[in-house]
Amino acid sequence: MADRAAGTAVGPMVIAAVEQHRSPGQRLLDDPLAFSVLPPLSRWVARLARRPGVRAALIKASERAAPGVWGGIACRKRYIDDEFAQALEDGIGSVVVLGAGLDTRAHRLGVPAGAAVFEVDLPVNVEHKRRRLPAADGVTLVPIDFDTEDLRAVLTAHGHHSGDRCLVVWEGVTQYLTEDGVRRTFDFLADQAPGSRLVFTYVVKDFLDGDEMYGSEALHRRFVAGRPLWRFGLHPHEVGAFLTERGWREVEQMGPAEFDARYVRGTGRAVPISPLERTVLAEKR
Repeated sequence: MADRAAGTAVGPMVIAAVEQHRSPGQRLLDDPLAFSVLPPLSRWVARLARRPGVRAALIKASERAAPGVWGGIACRKRYIDDEFAQALEDGIGSVVVLGAGLDTRAHRLGVPAGAAVFEVDLPVNVEHKRRRLPAADGVTLVPIDFDTEDLRAVLTAHGHHSGDRCLVVWEGVTQYLTEDGVRRTFDFLADQAPGSRLVFTYVVKDFLDGDEMYGSEALHRRFVAGRPLWRFGLHPHEVGAFLTERGWREVEQMGPAEFDARYVRGTGRAVPISPLERTVLAEKR
């Protein structure tokens, strides 16, 4: 299961890399380091997409396989970039990225002096990132086996202090966990100081239950049917209560309409955004 989940880290970075071929006013996010972390074949494909015809064909193929996922991933990454930068500007001095994958956020946005970012992930992803990106001031890569190691203990061993206000980023991860895995993570989150922030994504539960396909039957067959890779989901209207029970307050929830209004309309592009995944900002009470 861990190997299957680790293999999903490349796709979002292909999207980030291909977006860089557009002009600054048209791209959905800025990530000049995205090409650096891609494996050779994916990097070749992403660079080839500088040709408009290739790029259009690549996006069209993505839309056939997973309608709206291209725009959804690009917008969620842009949103989390914004929240990352805002948290550091507001004086939050510690960031924990759970399941960091190949994301380059801390490396490209920079970490102020005195602040610390801990990128936690499976060893295979951590080693790949170490080979592809130079060490960055304030950024610590933390390898962990989420099934056998204690998150709190591993982070403490790497210098994280749970008494500090913290931003926790949990992007593109929760659907791969069991309910017990989500509960264990919230046990760790319970230690965060009041005023800490959490930004996370989740897959809507009616899709996982098979009640609504949203035109994404192929995704359901790949990730949910048979031996499921996606296992945990939430109903959007239940998120507030879910967080309240665990000591957090929902601040904002982003879906297709919100992402379109905030990020897509200004580009002049028509970019579908999948309703399968939503992004939540919460604050520790």
